Amino acid sequence: MYAVIETGGKQVKVSEGSVIYVEKLDGEAGDTFTFDKVLMVGGEQVKIGNPYVDGATVEAKVEKQGKHRKIIVFKMKPKKKYRRKKGHRQPYTKLTITRING
Repeated sequence: MYAVIETGGKQVKVSEGSVIYVEKLDGEAGDTFTFDKVLMVGGEQVKIGNPYVDGATVEAKVEKQGKHRKIIVFKMKPKKKYRRKKGHRQPYTKLTITRING
């Protein structure tokens, strides 16, 4: 069984036992999180929401909170002595899908 959920403005296809990285969610390691914005549930019968499937939820366990590797943002205008260098690390939440109800 699999499902398509919406989180952080993105759509993610998940199945039981899969590990996903999503935009940072509230919660500590070991907490459980329930997604109620389920767009589709698949398996023997496919349920498609309009926009969400009624009564369908996906439960996940928070494995850890972290940050991705640094991305360098560099701006330069030639012959004008203009240079700007910034770094950015996007926070994320690592989740393990434990159950799909639908």
